Amino acid sequence: MQHVSYEGCRVGVPGSHLDITGARFSLMPMSDDFLAIILGAIQKVNRTKVWAKTDPTSTVYRGGSTEVFDALKACFVFSYRPRVHASLEATISKGCPGDVDADAALSFDGSRVNESASQAIHFPVIGKFSVYPMGTGDYMHCIETVINRGIDKGIVTGTGHYVTFLGGDVHEVFRYIEEVFHELDANVSHFVIQLTLLCNLPEGEAHE
Repeated sequence: MQHVSYEGCRVGVPGSHLDITGARFSLMPMSDDFLAIILGAIQKVNRTKVWAKTDPTSTVYRGGSTEVFDALKACFVFSYRPRVHASLEATISKGCPGDVDADAALSFDGSRVNESASQAIHFPVIGKFSVYPMGTGDYMHCIETVINRGIDKGIVTGTGHYVTFLGGDVHEVFRYIEEVFHELDANVSHFVIQLTLLCNLPEGEAHE
């Protein structure tokens, strides 16, 4: 394996010129049937509008932001099973100077091809997220803005060391995270959102 080099990267200059959003995520159902649940959800997602690849560690979707969020939410929703404790761990990135134009969907038309199927499945989630605006000295204001918006919506339930806590219907939480994405996208050149969602906790906080 050859060493990597990022000498050509510059702050504020995305490596991709195709406006690519990327999400890498893992599904973790706490069930003896975990393999069937994970692979079943991945296979059920309509991936015609995103570039997708699953490896032994996780799955990645790349393409337009609308299409990526549509596929990411659908995969988590399709993995849902009543009374099965499960989690989603996702890293969502936009504007990285080290990104490339390769491995991207050919269509950026704002399609939500999974919405009609995923919208029929509702369940409560709790979780946490952290946002990392890069390339700006005013990053704390960016973070403050999106957290306060979540407080006003009733989606942000508290703050802790290095994280902000979330709760609500799975679709409402994803809608808020997508709004966070667009707020950051309008104000910084490169950012990352780290997201964890949990359903059917054994303790009962979000148990069905």
